[in-house]
Amino acid sequence: MGRETAQGEWRKTGCVLCAQNCGLEVLIRDNRLVKSRPDKDNPRSRGYACRKGLNVAFHQHHAGRLRRPLKRVGGGFTPIGWDQALDEIAGRLKGIVGQYGPRSVAYVGGGGQGCHFEAAFGMRLLRGLGSRYFYGPLGQELTGLYWVQGRATGRQYLHTIPDHDRTELLLAVGWNGWMSHQMPQARRALTRISRDPERLLVVIDPRRSETAARADIHLSLRPGTDALLTRAMIKIILDQGWEDRAFLETRVSGWDEVKGWFQGFDQAEAVRVCGLDYGLVEEVCRLLTTKRWSMHADLGILMNRHSTATSYLEHVLLCVCGRIGVEGGNVFPGYLMPLGAHSDEREERTWRTLATGFPAILGTFPPNVLPREILADHPERLRAVLVSGSNPLRSYADTRAYEEAFRKLDLLVTTELALTETAALSDYVLPARSGYESWDGTFFAWTYPEVFFQMRRPVVEPEGEPKEVGQVYTLLAERLGLIPEIPGEVRAAAGAGRAAFGAALMSWLGQEPKVRAALPFILARTLGEELGSANLAALWGLLMTAPQGFRENAARAGFAPGPGQGEEIFQALLDNPQGVVIGRCDEGANLAGLKTPDGRLNVHVPEMEEWVASIEPGREEESLKLPEEYPLILNAGRHMDLNANTLMRDPAWNKGRRACTLAMSQADAEGLGLADGERVRVVTEAGQAELELERDPSVREGMVIIPHGFGLDHEGRVYGVNVNRLTSGAHRDKLAGTPLHRFVPCRVEAVETA
Repeated sequence: MGRETAQGEWRKTGCVLCAQNCGLEVLIRDNRLVKSRPDKDNPRSRGYACRKGLNVAFHQHHAGRLRRPLKRVGGGFTPIGWDQALDEIAGRLKGIVGQYGPRSVAYVGGGGQGCHFEAAFGMRLLRGLGSRYFYGPLGQELTGLYWVQGRATGRQYLHTIPDHDRTELLLAVGWNGWMSHQMPQARRALTRISRDPERLLVVIDPRRSETAARADIHLSLRPGTDALLTRAMIKIILDQGWEDRAFLETRVSGWDEVKGWFQGFDQAEAVRVCGLDYGLVEEVCRLLTTKRWSMHADLGILMNRHSTATSYLEHVLLCVCGRIGVEGGNVFPGYLMPLGAHSDEREERTWRTLATGFPAILGTFPPNVLPREILADHPERLRAVLVSGSNPLRSYADTRAYEEAFRKLDLLVTTELALTETAALSDYVLPARSGYESWDGTFFAWTYPEVFFQMRRPVVEPEGEPKEVGQVYTLLAERLGLIPEIPGEVRAAAGAGRAAFGAALMSWLGQEPKVRAALPFILARTLGEELGSANLAALWGLLMTAPQGFRENAARAGFAPGPGQGEEIFQALLDNPQGVVIGRCDEGANLAGLKTPDGRLNVHVPEMEEWVASIEPGREEESLKLPEEYPLILNAGRHMDLNANTLMRDPAWNKGRRACTLAMSQADAEGLGLADGERVRVVTEAGQAELELERDPSVREGMVIIPHGFGLDHEGRVYGVNVNRLTSGAHRDKLAGTPLHRFVPCRVEAVETA
């Protein structure tokens, strides 16, 4: 399985602490992960990893790991057996759905940063109960962007990434890639661009972030003015006649309806309101129309004022410059499985939340509204929530609202590695295997033109009684009567080899097509039992039913086309724990996969017209004025080397470093008479918190920053502050419901000491 040494055995795996999932080699001794290092054989990361991956043992081994199912009894928990837990949970779910209907149940999870196979089982369980209320992490950050992509490409799951290896200019907007990564080998890629005299790095960010410090041009715009600046840049390009007319005429539809939206717009005044030099902005626009460039936008856009409208304007900017689907531009990657399903709110079948009226986007609902949906005075309000691979009480906005709402539920079940803050409020807590105790992988598609996939294998044996989350949901589905009776010949074929099993399974599905709805559970109860993993069986099923587009990509990567291709890829993934390039995109036909009626990129989105028109200098300047009691802007979230969402519960991994502070500009600190290291209080409309002040020269005047991923209770001690006690679920994007964490009005004051 690995390489034996005197110190133990080195085994190949991947990091589960961010969406890059860099390849790792881990040293196993006495069933413990004692050391990790970058895996040079991983085709995606090629020996690259950050300090999070190098400290992943703290995620795997800590005192808070769960070993047995727990049931709330009175004010505490008592250990119980799996059969009792699953029987009781199934009974209570049946009662709730029977009395209040399927809209009373929600699933919160999806596998987070490293374990996506649970979603196949969680979503199927949810649908089996008749509900569609899935609240996933994408709804916390990305659904506004996916809504725009749905209008632009015809499908919400068709989104682009920057072709950073071949770009001449990378435009980083609200993205601190040096810390947040979000592209393969981010620091290597950014270093190559910044050091190459023939290439440019341009950063748009209020703060002189670690990425901005390496940029050729840094536009330090006024916080909250990204939409205004993007509209101004489009207008500058149009006034100068720099737009790519050929691209607009041959690749874009709706431009004639949209170009008038920019007439009469005062771009010079807009740039002034943004706090930028007009000549420098104009020079950036010139570069965007003369260079082969691509864009990487991130939470500085997605969690800021006008979030969805800004994503839309960025799409228009890319189209105006002809930078979608072309070499070095923003391209559509290949993938084994999209991150979600297209769910157009214009279609009657797309559900909306009952109390707040938000539709599903990419199949997921915004976590911001979940407390309101539970607390609503509605006969079909949410009453039962299944949580897995997620910690809403620390990860999502408005912690107080979540605490109140979760206490009101008739049933809260959490399947997790540890007794998280969410688990601590649950009626039942079920122990999950970690990403290093199970077969698992992710569907983050951030490679081009290659299509990469890694199926991580178990590298340590689980301690106690944890199960794969997919297995947990399968056992629960069985008790709920959601799995059809499996013919004996299908069960027997599972032990006779995958070819025989595939033939028997397809024969049964052909005779009983309705059983396809329970396919993940069927695979888990047949092939999964032979393979020892429900997730591994689900991967096999996924490859057997892959769409034609994936099969064509796989053939370009060397996998023989035909009925045996899926099996060949499956075996390659088993044989190569470092991961495999399983496909290659057709670089000459990157726009061929568009699903719009005319096969072109669409820029005319009628829902955006009024919103875009409202983003004008005078109105924005007035809207940006802060109330007297909250004169500063809190950036509620910061990517650093010292945080990893809520996945690192043991603070020992930071070795006593200064991790959770309030970062403030030196000028603001001096103006308030605050010293570095002083204890301060941050107050917003949602709440307040006390923490240490850090004078930080990279922070722009008028704003302060608190990192996310802290305020975790580990062995009775809370480390750092939970920034989501300072955020409100009502402070959200009006279309997608994503939180506006990058623009939270606040004040900062000294804490009086006795």
